Amino acid sequence: MFNRLFGSSRPTVAVIRLEGAISSNGPRSGLSDHALAPQIEKAFRRGKPAAVALAINCPGGSAAQSSLISARIRRLSEEKKVPVFAFCEDVAASGGYWLACSADEIFVDDTSMVGSIGVIAASFGLNEFIARHGIERRVHTAGESKSLLDPFRPEQPEDVARLDTWLHQLHEAFIAHVKARRGTKLADEDLFTGNIWIGRAAIEKGLADGVGHLVSEMKRRFGEKTRFRTYGPKRGLMARLGVAAVDSALAGIENRLAFSRFGL
Repeated sequence: MFNRLFGSSRPTVAVIRLEGAISSNGPRSGLSDHALAPQIEKAFRRGKPAAVALAINCPGGSAAQSSLISARIRRLSEEKKVPVFAFCEDVAASGGYWLACSADEIFVDDTSMVGSIGVIAASFGLNEFIARHGIERRVHTAGESKSLLDPFRPEQPEDVARLDTWLHQLHEAFIAHVKARRGTKLADEDLFTGNIWIGRAAIEKGLADGVGHLVSEMKRRFGEKTRFRTYGPKRGLMARLGVAAVDSALAGIENRLAFSRFGL
């Protein structure tokens, strides 16, 4: 009766699951700020959580979505004065590590793959294929850069130079975020080459703070009676009824391809 009237004294840790590739396509293709926003807001605002724990298993994805999700977590952490802890599972790489850096402390398993602080762009060149099959490409544009990096045209040096500039700008934003969040913990400058570190090697480089697992670490800090509430993106009604089966299959393929880069 006392607990119902005045609330329980047991501390609560809100757990946000960040699993899958990061994409602006929303729930179908993984993580996005739009899809995660309601759950992140609830995690910080429901009751008075002792902490928010991020359970991360993410191979990366959209730089913009990574930045937006991370910014939302930081804003709410500062507004609500709630500490944030990240727990990396199989992989927290590229955008996944961007998300991890939104935490005040980062923990890994001995086998977690962490880092990949870099930016990548990949495509195909099909101009010789269509020429060999007698296919004529017809494109009409207003604006000289409108058909930039068209895969059905031969690659142009000026297009490649422009793409390199964009990738460099995104990389600099990623580096600035990691430096701002990790500060003097970082070991040296060779961290930003896109390389991956595993478990304790990531700790030695300053990319993580220790080996630790979510439940045991949170109970160690907040007590054995700590409760956990888990939040994550909700599936819509149509998806729950199985109407979005094709989209779900495509999302599974996209995620498998993203994780396969790390042998997972």
